[in-house]
Amino acid sequence: MKMLLFLLLLGTVGLHCTFARTHSIQYFYTASSGVPNFPEFVLVGLVDDVEMVHYDSNTKRAEPKQDWMKNITDEDLQYWETQTQRAQGNQQNYKVYIETVKQRFNQTGGVHIFQEMYGCEWDDETDEVKGYNNFGFDGEDFIALDLETEKWIAPRPEALLTKQRWENKADMAQWKNYFTKECPDYLKKYVNLGRSVLMRTDIPSVSLLQKSPSSPVSCHATGFYPDRAAMFWSRDGVELHDNLGHGEILPNHDGSFQMSVDLDVSSVPAEHWGKYRCVFQLSGMKEDHVIELGSAVIRTNRRNPLPLIIGAAVAALLLLLLLAVIGFLVYRKRNDKKNTPSPASSAELTPLEVKH
Repeated sequence: MKMLLFLLLLGTVGLHCTFARTHSIQYFYTASSGVPNFPEFVLVGLVDDVEMVHYDSNTKRAEPKQDWMKNITDEDLQYWETQTQRAQGNQQNYKVYIETVKQRFNQTGGVHIFQEMYGCEWDDETDEVKGYNNFGFDGEDFIALDLETEKWIAPRPEALLTKQRWENKADMAQWKNYFTKECPDYLKKYVNLGRSVLMRTDIPSVSLLQKSPSSPVSCHATGFYPDRAAMFWSRDGVELHDNLGHGEILPNHDGSFQMSVDLDVSSVPAEHWGKYRCVFQLSGMKEDHVIELGSAVIRTNRRNPLPLIIGAAVAALLLLLLLAVIGFLVYRKRNDKKNTPSPASSAELTPLEVKH
């Protein structure tokens, strides 16, 4: 959990699912104290890592973040009004929660963050469901629910009192019912509403990039969806694990994703390059995207000297041609001046022209 939750709300990091046919719904509640230009309470809901609902203490309204979420009112006309009322109630509760936890840690002043992350995952092949509920304070785990043992895990002594109050059979039965039945039911409903977006498959553009001859060769894929993807280098069909630099899956501005994995080729002889291949795998794509390592397919910032030489030669020829034209024009102008009649000669010719 750690500070990941707070960074996610600020939009600086993103989560990505495991490479499997699973769907997830996640809710993030964040109460803050002493944070300038940030709402005191924020609620964010995501389906398959796509934000679908947002509420904060400034707007005081639960709002859909995807067009397909607006269609949920076809079944429940009061859906967004109900969600708004619940969020407003949580806003008041979390204002009390953060003050209580601050007192537990004897920290009444300064900047503080109290968060809850809960949700469930559903495997649409095995129908397996997993639920979770975690709380954190100032970027550290505070208390977490273990559904298997039906216990609350309190890693900090400040959370022991909360553990004692929450660990009763009645409350635990409600939690278990929610995470094993209600949460998966809502998840399936949301996935069905956003099927055209959440279940789509966008094939990426995959390229080999290299800054300089001594730089690693980067295999870069961009424009793919979903973010359940894997990329690796192989040699003679065997996946490599050494001399690699794995990048994270990052979001693009259009909702698609990108990733890269670097291969150190400094110790690989050029004649052995053909044994190496970059392999990209995407959930929903039947065949792997494979690129063989070769100098002909590598895109680089290095300049080819031949085009520069040719360009310089052409520029020199154009300059010589321009100088020749200018010289010819100067010569012609001077020659015309020598053959031009004097004013007296012109006057003598005028009467003859008039007579004719």
